[in-house]
Amino acid sequence: MQGVGFTDPGPLQLIFGLLGGLALFLYGMGQMADSLKVVAGDRMKSILARLTRNRVTGVLTGAFVTAVIQSSSVTTVLVVGFISAGLMTLTQSVGVILGADIGTTITAQIIAFNIKEYSLLLVAAGFLVIFVARRETTRHYGKAVMGLGLVFLGMGIMGEAMRPLRSWQPFLDIMAGLANPWLGILVGAVFTALVQSSSATVGIIIVLGSQGLVSLPAAIALLLGANVGTTVTALLAAIGRPREAQRSAVIHLIFKVVGVLIWVFLIQQLIWLAVQVSPSHPELAGSARLAAETPRQIANAHTLFNVMNTLLFLPLSNVFVWLVRRLLPDRPDEGGGVRIKYLDAGLIRTPAFALDRARLEMLHMGDRVRGMLKDILPATLAGDREELGTFAARDDEVDALHGEIITYLGRVSQESLTAGQTDELLQLMEATNDLENIGDIIETNMVSLGHSRLDDGVQVSSATADVLEEFHAVVSQALDMGLLAVTQKNEAAAVEVVSMKREVNRLADSAHLHEAKRLIAQEPNRLPAYTLEVDVLESLKRIYYFTKRMARAALPGVDIRPEKTPR
Repeated sequence: MQGVGFTDPGPLQLIFGLLGGLALFLYGMGQMADSLKVVAGDRMKSILARLTRNRVTGVLTGAFVTAVIQSSSVTTVLVVGFISAGLMTLTQSVGVILGADIGTTITAQIIAFNIKEYSLLLVAAGFLVIFVARRETTRHYGKAVMGLGLVFLGMGIMGEAMRPLRSWQPFLDIMAGLANPWLGILVGAVFTALVQSSSATVGIIIVLGSQGLVSLPAAIALLLGANVGTTVTALLAAIGRPREAQRSAVIHLIFKVVGVLIWVFLIQQLIWLAVQVSPSHPELAGSARLAAETPRQIANAHTLFNVMNTLLFLPLSNVFVWLVRRLLPDRPDEGGGVRIKYLDAGLIRTPAFALDRARLEMLHMGDRVRGMLKDILPATLAGDREELGTFAARDDEVDALHGEIITYLGRVSQESLTAGQTDELLQLMEATNDLENIGDIIETNMVSLGHSRLDDGVQVSSATADVLEEFHAVVSQALDMGLLAVTQKNEAAAVEVVSMKREVNRLADSAHLHEAKRLIAQEPNRLPAYTLEVDVLESLKRIYYFTKRMARAALPGVDIRPEKTPR
């Protein structure tokens, strides 16, 4: 150890302490955030969807949601999903994005307390809750408390490991170099982009500050870089998304970059503000005073940066929207093909949000099935072979979407879910399968019936066509209501689908009676025509069956006894 300046512990112990402490810190943050997303996700999702009517409420909502779920990246990714789904405009998203940047600073404020002496108590308390609790939600609260304890424990271990670095000149020289704001910004941005968490970067900066290893100017430069690096997650989430979603992510990047460019020349003023609003400890001196004052100053500088940027940029949000629309103009080909519109891999670790994306994608799939059902009866009764041949490609698109949704839900099922989320996931899987079955009935059964009509030279009478069209209209209405029940959890729609059974049976009986009377008509190919018309009715009845199952899957509380699948 001679010539290095270390006394005790040795270099290996220092490295182990740093890596082990960092691992505990990052794992604790991840566990705390994941647990909070599970227990609070449903409520936060609802709040975010409702309270974004204007920019000011958007800021407050974005700040609150992010403070609860502990991830501005998740909030921003969620906003990208809302814009993709048409549930939020780009202008409305500006306030939420700025609010999310404020909300994420709450983590730094908590970490700045640095109550490492209570870290083991938090770990023990959280573990006890996990061990004795029977309700899954309560267990997640325990995991969140335990995660917070691991955050402080990891910080304590890193702090102890870094203590010898106070006397190692090469390290002190490196940290002094970070006082160059541009270098500090670069280091902070790269590290944050790698760990995908600005809160983790800020936590490590606070640990360095508490040991007197980083000056406040260098810490603020690193903070500025962390604010730029955190935009990487949202940018990645926007790849392949509609233009509005990509614009939202780029707006986030512009806010951060412009904010950093402003404050990099005002670092001394930001330092002064942070010192003024932070508690001071003049009774202490040297490293003890740094340890007492610097963590809170760093956390407050982080909060001040984001709050003042919000106050500056919010009135100019329309200007930023205009600029981004010029940078990313509309694409003429957007919306074509069978592209996934709503599924977002960035939300899989937040099941409450991921399940909503699956619902929206199912609606996307349902729109295609609905279009197939609308077009199939005219094609079956009077279309040519070319028209009938188009349904194979349309069903392939439905099958592709079905596969993507089921795969996505399978990935979500690997996450930590509440009992309610597990039920919801299984219901969505069943409903998606039912919708795919409807597409198969159209593409296989009804298209085949159309080809049989052409092969046998059957002509469907106008009276029979009217009967089948009436029945088809009721089944189409049922499908519309079934999709509404599943995608919007609409109980009234589900009940209406179920109650339509009597009307469906009445129309089916009336149609069968009509067919029986037509069987004795003096017309050519009467028997093949009768067989065709009855088989069309049976196919439409099967479509109604799967529609009703879909509605029941959305609302398992509806008391309906199981039925046999119609042939």
